[in-house]
Amino acid sequence: MADGNSVIDDRTALLDQALAQAHLPSLLMSLVHITGDAGLLSDDMKPVYEFFADGRLGGYPEDRQAALRARAKQVLTAWLDGDRSLPPPPDGATLRRMMDFVAGADVPERYVPMLLEELALTGSDSRRPDWQAPVLKAAAAGLKVIVIGAGMSGILSAIRLAQAGIAFEVIEKNAEAGGTWFENTYPGCRVDNPSHLYGYSFEPNHEWPAHYSTQPVLRKYFQDCVEKYGLRSHIRFSTQVTEARFDEASKTWDVTIRKDDGTTDVLTANAVISAVGQLNQPRIPDFPGRDRFKGTAFHSACWRHDVDLKGKRVAVIGTGASAFQFVPEIAPDVGHLTVFQRTPPWLGPTPDYHDAVSSAESWLLETVPYYEKWYRFWLFWMLTDGLIDAVRSDPAYDGPASAVSAANAELREMLVQGILPQLADRPDLVEKVIPAYPIGGKRTVRDNGVWIAALKRPNVDLVTAAIAEITEAGIRTADGTLHEVDVIIYGTGFTASDFLKTLKVHGRGGVELHEQWAGDARAYLGMTIPNFPNLFVLYGPNTNIVVNGSIIFFSECSVRYVVGALQMLAETGHATLEPRRDVHDAFNARVDAANALMAWGAPQVTSWYKNAKGRVSQNWPFPLVEYWEATRKPDPADFVLD
Repeated sequence: MADGNSVIDDRTALLDQALAQAHLPSLLMSLVHITGDAGLLSDDMKPVYEFFADGRLGGYPEDRQAALRARAKQVLTAWLDGDRSLPPPPDGATLRRMMDFVAGADVPERYVPMLLEELALTGSDSRRPDWQAPVLKAAAAGLKVIVIGAGMSGILSAIRLAQAGIAFEVIEKNAEAGGTWFENTYPGCRVDNPSHLYGYSFEPNHEWPAHYSTQPVLRKYFQDCVEKYGLRSHIRFSTQVTEARFDEASKTWDVTIRKDDGTTDVLTANAVISAVGQLNQPRIPDFPGRDRFKGTAFHSACWRHDVDLKGKRVAVIGTGASAFQFVPEIAPDVGHLTVFQRTPPWLGPTPDYHDAVSSAESWLLETVPYYEKWYRFWLFWMLTDGLIDAVRSDPAYDGPASAVSAANAELREMLVQGILPQLADRPDLVEKVIPAYPIGGKRTVRDNGVWIAALKRPNVDLVTAAIAEITEAGIRTADGTLHEVDVIIYGTGFTASDFLKTLKVHGRGGVELHEQWAGDARAYLGMTIPNFPNLFVLYGPNTNIVVNGSIIFFSECSVRYVVGALQMLAETGHATLEPRRDVHDAFNARVDAANALMAWGAPQVTSWYKNAKGRVSQNWPFPLVEYWEATRKPDPADFVLD
């Protein structure tokens, strides 16, 4: 039997460790909840955050850190030893002050409703559909929805449809759920959003093992959600949707599926939700001679775990987000690694990118009242819109083409100063590693030093000469050099702008979706398309985010809107909806105008954000709050109802 004093000593040690690792502004909010003392929100304790600094300390000097931890230890010890009751929750004015405190700035009023919903202090899931009214229950009983894809947004759609009482089937091409986190298994694969933000708002996880979760952990999280919400029986695995055709007479969709044994079937549904995403069809450039190579070649999204790279001469083509993660993992094992780069990525300092979450931190999140809520709020706010102005073009800016505004140039210089010390002993790499394009022009990657450390290894070469051809023996560059290799790994991304490329979709009048798009995908709010009634696209055109927010937040907004659209049909007695052409076109004109004024829309920038016609078809150019506002509830005036 454990000695009582030893238990107390163990808890004291755990508490000390937890307080040493806590995000102090969130800890301060917990103290307000536990004590009911709003006087803790004194001006001298308002945090000050700096770009790329460790925000966990709130910018407090050491004496204030010590005083806050001491007060927290006293309060938490008393609370843990007592009945663990709490005073009444903070009133509205106090809660508003608390939000400003954790944000480290006065939160604009426009953002407050969105942030209160995300904070969810009451523990309620405000995005959960409420179909309890008799008219909605009756409507739900007559609806059937097909969801294409069982990745993050497909699982979310299934959860919400089940909560609304709507019958549904999910068609998944893979043998398991998880989407990108099931498919991508390359070494070092992990998310670039903080773990405690990269999860459904209604399904927090206090046991994330790392601050930025790895692929196996994320795959398990989403598969656990499938089990928890009883979705498995609704999912057809190893099944591909090949065609969806709208029947104007019955106002339903006929969806053709092909099973892994080659047999086909046709399912009928009132609505179709595409949750296939943007980044799941690997892109391999058509280099001259590509198929002549006698060695082994594969795309990073289809990693060949049966290929032993130890001691081999390996070529990696591309330096995007995937290569940035797997190159440092394989570099120590290969005989020689040649990395072929077209343009370098911008590196965003993230010292804790590979750091584990300690048991003390997990204890804080699980045990201390409201700490998890405020910590997630802080992560959310820091990724909301703080950088968006710095990647917006200033038409009056007359500086070099490496920036699009004075603020963009200042941010660029901050990142450069984070890169240069890593290259002090390799000045030959400076020009190759520091991008010439504006920050925000392409996806910024999380940097904790391992990328440049890998490039500096004696067995690694970074080649920036263009690839002229692939030969039987390797890769020949435009300068005539033949790089002989045993293995080629393509880290060349995905055909992101070819939305829904794996299936044919026929809408009203038999029009085919890809023919209507003609290589330039567009949708109203990224979701609905003229001539395609009750077809909803998640993570569709112009819903990717570059510097603000989490894709899961966008998906939660989108799915609420889709279920809201079905509710609107139920309440109005209509069978179908599609966006009015003028509404759709006006929205897209506004998006195009805004994207043209962002770093990723600058004429000197080329990236997967732009389609073959040069239009930015991927990105959302507005503040995060604008998407939240636009998707809270569909407006009947935006649609043709039938």
